[in-house]
Amino acid sequence: SCSSISWPVKLQCEAWETSFPQRRKTAAKLAKLLLFKHGRRGVSLAAVGRALYSLSLHKLDASSSTATLSRILPLLLQAGCLADNRALHLSSVLYSAGLGVQKRPNKAWLLALLAAQKDDRLALLHLGHLHHQGDRGVPLDPDLAYAYYANIAKQTTVDRLNPSPQQVFVESVYLNNEEMLNLQTNENHHIFHWLKLQARKGVAEAEQSVGRMLFWGQQGVSPDVQKAVRHYERGAVRLEDPVSMYDYAIVLLQGHGVKKDIPKAVIFLKKAMEQGFAPAINALGWYYEQFEGNDERAAELWEQADRLGSPDSALNLGVLYLQGRYPRKAADQVMAYKYFLKAAERGQISGAVHLAGMWTTGIPGHVKRHPSDAVLWVKWAAEHNGYLGSILRKALDYYLNSDALMSLLYYLLAAESGYAAAQFNAAYLCDQNTGGFLDPTFASRCMRRYYNLTIKSENPETYALIRMGDLLYEQQNDFFSAAEMYKLAALKNDPQGWYNLGLLTDEGYRLPLSVLIELGLSELHLADDTLLLNTFYKRCRDCEGADSYLPCSLALFSVYVRSFQQEYGAAIK
Repeated sequence: SCSSISWPVKLQCEAWETSFPQRRKTAAKLAKLLLFKHGRRGVSLAAVGRALYSLSLHKLDASSSTATLSRILPLLLQAGCLADNRALHLSSVLYSAGLGVQKRPNKAWLLALLAAQKDDRLALLHLGHLHHQGDRGVPLDPDLAYAYYANIAKQTTVDRLNPSPQQVFVESVYLNNEEMLNLQTNENHHIFHWLKLQARKGVAEAEQSVGRMLFWGQQGVSPDVQKAVRHYERGAVRLEDPVSMYDYAIVLLQGHGVKKDIPKAVIFLKKAMEQGFAPAINALGWYYEQFEGNDERAAELWEQADRLGSPDSALNLGVLYLQGRYPRKAADQVMAYKYFLKAAERGQISGAVHLAGMWTTGIPGHVKRHPSDAVLWVKWAAEHNGYLGSILRKALDYYLNSDALMSLLYYLLAAESGYAAAQFNAAYLCDQNTGGFLDPTFASRCMRRYYNLTIKSENPETYALIRMGDLLYEQQNDFFSAAEMYKLAALKNDPQGWYNLGLLTDEGYRLPLSVLIELGLSELHLADDTLLLNTFYKRCRDCEGADSYLPCSLALFSVYVRSFQQEYGAAIK
């Protein structure tokens, strides 16, 4: 399908790709348009591929109809053939999810492999997820899952050192969380303008927030490193805020958005250090190691910062021990391991990668192998990638602009990569199916699949547990499995979990003793429905959150009334 264009380029076409004349015609038109606009030197087959990808998304965005997906899929495949890896990954996800096209898991897998060959971040995550879960007919293979996750995790550590507009800070925003949704902003939003006003008035926390939002692209604000630097500088110079002094020093050290100025950076780091700011102490250690070649002074500073809880210092000390560079001490893998573990537990991405590497092999006589835990650590590190963050941001922006189809499309891109928040949000959109934008059969299948994937995550959203329980009870009449879902939600202190357990009991179902034991109840509750209902509804009422108080109190009152009626009826007999 790529033979109609003669420019030399390494193409992605495979023997299993079918040729579509219309696809070639569109590509040829775009090539002519680009030639007319840029001239021959400014055009390549890769540029045509990018144009096809953009055209495909534009057509879908304009139509807001799933019927358009089957029409743009040939364009996406052609774009992928012309080396656009985003198009390959999107085509893979469409075939995998069956959104607007016929499900073809094997072709989805092949397309993901093609995209992963060029280190497409989301394709690597997708393949890691498939082998981690044994999903979509792909064999469960922890070693292969580790290899995919480790690849992108290492790329993530590099990507974070090179911020760009294509990368956005990864934020787990759940669409059922109104509080989080209300915190989302943008450059024209009143929240952002209010923060900027507070920053101008000299509020250090506001200056920090605006700089962080602009540098990392957080809370809906587009990344703008140059503007972020101006806020860092103002907070550092005018307010002498240690956080801003540290942030400003780091961009001066690395030359991000400002001309590199090492001496000036060191001055601000020392000022922040005087205020006991641990990240600044760590950064000074890095300066002495990188620019002065003074490992002894670096180690002193890192030890000081480590005592203050610095994740980066724990990582740096681990590297010194691993490489045998800690002053007057031999290389020590065990000490390195201890520091990497500490760094990972404090949320340091490179620390997690190092820790995972040690857990895959172990340290004979000291550290056992933990291959399954190693996979979880590199998965966690990989999921901090800024390119994933960009997809999540687009999905959320479309949702906030009431475009459910485009929001679902982008959430599916991240969901099929195994990201739990995206899996939940995809299920939620299919569950809501606002305006009937999805075929009911697909919507039902979609919400079951992605809620089910959500509850398999490390820390599942309780709403997903509740909805899976509802689906199991209402659609399959599987009372025992539904009770298990509600129990898990109740153990996370979700009032709806306690309430639904009460409803099941009220409808005459006898809960398994194992469920009661896990809830901290005894056999006495199993023998007395009134006692059990009282316990469930009281715990529901006493959960945090005002929304649950009234319905749970009414349910509890109903139990009291029925109990009184039964006792009164027995008494008058």
